Amino acid sequence: MNGADLLHHSVSANVSSMRIESPPHSKRRLPRHIGFIPDGNRRWAVQQGLPKDQGYSRGIAPGLALFEACKALGVEEVSVYGFTQDNTHRPTEQAKSFRAACVAFALEIWRRGAALLVIGDEKSKQFPAELAAFRVRQGEGIKVNFLVNYDWEWDLAGLKNDGLRSADVSRLDLVVRWGGGRRLSGFLPVQSVYADIFVLDALWPDFRPQHLDAALAWFGQQDRTLGG
Repeated sequence: MNGADLLHHSVSANVSSMRIESPPHSKRRLPRHIGFIPDGNRRWAVQQGLPKDQGYSRGIAPGLALFEACKALGVEEVSVYGFTQDNTHRPTEQAKSFRAACVAFALEIWRRGAALLVIGDEKSKQFPAELAAFRVRQGEGIKVNFLVNYDWEWDLAGLKNDGLRSADVSRLDLVVRWGGGRRLSGFLPVQSVYADIFVLDALWPDFRPQHLDAALAWFGQQDRTLGG
């Protein structure tokens, strides 16, 4: 068994151990587009007595479980924060690890039927070459927008020429963030303009399907007048 097969086997085993059970949600109250900010990988690794760079690979299986849960519910579109241009200033081993984790996650969800679009500066050396083809959406099914080597200023700078560089991403209804941070951290600022934000103190590698259930239940209680 080679390294890629071993990674796939390990991730599949971890995903299968997570119960992806969600209570029925009314289509009327189900967000059409959900954004996810999976934060806390490094803190989780430190808590486990591991080097910080080992926290990123532990976020792949939770990401796949979340993807499958959204598919099962009928969510039309999701956007996921991979890494930002600011993140690339971290120590080299950490940067290598989160790039590798992003590639593994992206290729696996595409294999599972995602209509995948990767958004980020593909001209930078920090952008994984394996994902270059996905700068144009590939595949059918649930839309997944994956932010890789993303920067909000880079995104908005596109307005000087052809338009917003994330123009193919629709307006967000809900943003869910793990790790306790009460901020967007530059996450799709235009599309998030009217998004409700649900924050979990749990660190991302400790994801459970109940986290998504809680976010959707909370969203269903919000007054979505959108200023009207």
